[in-house]
Amino acid sequence: MVERNTLTPRQVKLLRKLYEDGKTIEVHTVEKTQDELAKELGITRQALSNHLKVLKELGYIRTGRGFIDLTDKALELLGEKKGDVFVFVKIEPTKRRQVYEAIRRLKIKKIYRVTGDVDLIIEADKTKLDEILEEIASLDGVKETNTHLVLEIL
Repeated sequence: MVERNTLTPRQVKLLRKLYEDGKTIEVHTVEKTQDELAKELGITRQALSNHLKVLKELGYIRTGRGFIDLTDKALELLGEKKGDVFVFVKIEPTKRRQVYEAIRRLKIKKIYRVTGDVDLIIEADKTKLDEILEEIASLDGVKETNTHLVLEIL
């Protein structure tokens, strides 16, 4: 494996440029070989390869050895890009550990422990919002929640 200190300054500069010019996209990764997928779909490996090539050129997928990523564009087309929601949670100080553990078991994207007026920021999919809020409200130690839906990513 190549260590950072073995990269040339130009390679580090290239990585920095790619990072600065890039954008974060959501992906849904499938870790199957193309042979497995072709068999499951009942088509030839060549037919699958042709379909994947078109999907890749149109920006719906990214492929690599043993995986296929569906991009934001694909998730949106499939109606699976439901939108994000952030839930700000205030917790009684003496109950933090128990609440953290209970929230970790929920089906959510990410949990951020933060400083300031709230203790946690939960990032979730809005299709699961009712279920998540119900679970959080039932936790002993949760003082308050405040929910924000993402309208648009700028």
